[in-house]
Amino acid sequence: MSGKEQPTTMERIIQEITIVSRRIEEMDASISSLTLETRSMRSDIAGFQSRVTGLEHCMGTLEAHVTTVQDRDQDLLYLLSKITDLEDRSQRDNIHLFGFPENEEDQMYRPSLALSSPS
Repeated sequence: MSGKEQPTTMERIIQEITIVSRRIEEMDASISSLTLETRSMRSDIAGFQSRVTGLEHCMGTLEAHVTTVQDRDQDLLYLLSKITDLEDRSQRDNIHLFGFPENEEDQMYRPSLALSSPS
């Protein structure tokens, strides 16, 4: 009986080794698949890092432009208030004469200019 048990035990060991070998092959295939996915993810992450770096650069440029536009907006508001003030002042100093023809004003000043010229 002990001779008969030995081959069955040996067959059992071989079957166990075969099962373990298949499981190792399956694990190896899974590990290979995971390795490929990890490489792909690293590549994607590198691409994302590059894009983020580009976006950060663009953001810096945009922030500089926003600051410039805000400064120019302040300048524009100042100049508009200055123009409004100058227009108001220039309109206050004008004298409007009614009842005289347009060219008559020029003729009124000519005799006085002629008297004051050193000729």
